[in-house]
Amino acid sequence: MTCIIVDDEAAARAIVNKLCSKYEDLEVVDEFNNAIDAIKFLNQQDVDVVFLDIHMPGFSGVDFVKTLKNSPRIVLTTSDTEFAIEAYEYEAIVDYLVKPITQPRFEKSLQKIKNALVNKEEKEQGNSIASNVEEDLYINIDRRLIKLKLTEVLFVEAKGDYIDITTESKTYHVHTTLKKIKEKLPEKTFLQIHRSYIINFTRIIDIEDNSVLIEKKVIPISRSSRPELMRRLNLL
Repeated sequence: MTCIIVDDEAAARAIVNKLCSKYEDLEVVDEFNNAIDAIKFLNQQDVDVVFLDIHMPGFSGVDFVKTLKNSPRIVLTTSDTEFAIEAYEYEAIVDYLVKPITQPRFEKSLQKIKNALVNKEEKEQGNSIASNVEEDLYINIDRRLIKLKLTEVLFVEAKGDYIDITTESKTYHVHTTLKKIKEKLPEKTFLQIHRSYIINFTRIIDIEDNSVLIEKKVIPISRSSRPELMRRLNLL
């Protein structure tokens, strides 16, 4: 495991560093006397754990936790016992060490960190498996199940009691509703932009006024759907 130490007091950083040095599987890659420099570092490099003092001048440990989007696991270090309950409101915080930190208590904290990292890895693997499942979609046409690759689906259009699923090579006429197909499509790539259309927004070629262009098809955008579409697009 890799870690950084963030504390405005040099003596406190030295104590945590000494505790870390007793474990071969824990590497201190850097130390910081303020939260701002630590955040700049984490924007460039990943670590597994941050040993973080709560009370620092200017930018506190709590501000630090709130600022990070993809936070490592965090262990708070402080002499303030009153903050313990509030600390666990933040998912990234796995433990709370009260100064002076003893070796046995530090060792328990390491075990909590390891458990948290294992749970995180298992969750990510589960998300990966779910993502693989979502790569294909089976549709029922004339009592035949046809497999479509979702990456090749361009858009879906409502047609009364049917829908048209347009792919790169063909359009399929399926007896179902737009609402039902929407439940099967992954939100990370598909978005309903009109009462009659769901689009694969990664396949947009152009956006002009209240419409998008996918392949050669101009598709209207409803006023209520436009803000969400703009939010999902990677705008420059």
